[in-house]
Amino acid sequence: MTVATSTAVQDERVLRPRGVERVVAGMATSDGAGVKLTRVLTQDLQRRLDPYLMLDAFGTDRPEDYIGGFPDHPHRGFETITYMIAGRMRHRDSAGHEGLLSNGGVQWMTAGRGVIHSELPEQEDGVMEGFQLWLNLPARVKMAAPWYRDFQSDDIPQLVTAEGVTARVIAGTSHGVAGAMRRDVTEPLYLDLHFDGPASFAQALPAGHNAFIYVYRGSVKIGETEVPAQRMAILRNETEADGVRLQSDGPARALLIAGCPLGEPIAQYGPFVMNTNEEIFQAVEDFRAGRF
Repeated sequence: MTVATSTAVQDERVLRPRGVERVVAGMATSDGAGVKLTRVLTQDLQRRLDPYLMLDAFGTDRPEDYIGGFPDHPHRGFETITYMIAGRMRHRDSAGHEGLLSNGGVQWMTAGRGVIHSELPEQEDGVMEGFQLWLNLPARVKMAAPWYRDFQSDDIPQLVTAEGVTARVIAGTSHGVAGAMRRDVTEPLYLDLHFDGPASFAQALPAGHNAFIYVYRGSVKIGETEVPAQRMAILRNETEADGVRLQSDGPARALLIAGCPLGEPIAQYGPFVMNTNEEIFQAVEDFRAGRF
């Protein structure tokens, strides 16, 4: 594991932190073959949180809630980022990729012009917990070749601040530590923050980036707003703001996610996300014709 000690990390200077625009509860639903989950970032928030399209949180120790997994299904036009907190999930796709996602690991898949894949549990009991985030692709690369990479837990760079907050840097850069992934256009930042006790955490953010925080253990405070577990805080877009500050009495865990908006039209039909309805019709036709 790449671990930077508190003496090696750089300070993040945040002089004008963002506040919270609103707190979102998410919607209980099921997907795949009956997997129970909470859809935190729903379709009505796609424009507001551009370039992100969806965030699902799943977590249960009841096998009947996850054992069916996600059998073969198609995607086109975006990227999926699956972060497994606990459990084991096998990925296979029509581009010939296969991998096992387990505790602390990340799967990053670019659907591009089209891929059919499955995500099936490799466990019959125990806890399965994690997140799937959908990141939009710019119009000019929506039809790129599918791509896939697994990052095991030890592949995720990690830092510990002077106040003892651990940050796992899945994408982007935090406190001078570069994450496992980088994307030039959408510039995603994806941090998993662990507060073991009372502490604060600062992260610089470009003023033009959309950002949100999802708390999945304990609670955190952003300015005067307390954000409890299983809630998403959408951060205000303020031209003078230069970042965000989180405080917690701990223990607590939260995802901090931000990115550069594409500002392009979004046309979605289930697992296809393009820019026009005509492109959606084409995606459905290509899938039915076996061209994925």
